[in-house]
Amino acid sequence: MFKNLRFVYITTKDKKEAHTIGKAIIEKRLAACVNIIDGMESMYHWKGGVETSLECILIAKTPYRNINELTSLVKDMHSYECPCIITLTLTEQEGNEEYLMWLMNESKHADPEIHLEDEK
Repeated sequence: MFKNLRFVYITTKDKKEAHTIGKAIIEKRLAACVNIIDGMESMYHWKGGVETSLECILIAKTPYRNINELTSLVKDMHSYECPCIITLTLTEQEGNEEYLMWLMNESKHADPEIHLEDEK
C-alpha cells in the first residue's frame, strides 16, 4: 500500500532558500511534510575543481505521483544551476504505518481509496 511513497533529498544554499522552497512544496500539497536541516558542509567536484560550501538540507516526503511536479518546482525556484534532488523509495515494512498513511492522505495526488480508518 505504501510502496509509492518517496523520500526526497534536496540541498539548498541556505536555510532561507530551503524555507522558501519548502513552503511552496507544502502550499501546493506536493508533500505532506518537509524537514529543514541547516549547517551541512558539502564537498564536491564542480567545473573542474573541488568545492566546499555550507548548505542546508530540505527533505520532503510524498507519493511518487508528485515527484515530477515537485522536481520542476524546486528547479524553477532554486538558485543552483544543477540542484541536488534525489528520491528514495519508502517501503511498507519500514516505519510507522499511521505516519505513512498520513503522508498519503495529506499529499496531492494521494490515493482517495486509502484512509487511516481503513487500516484499523
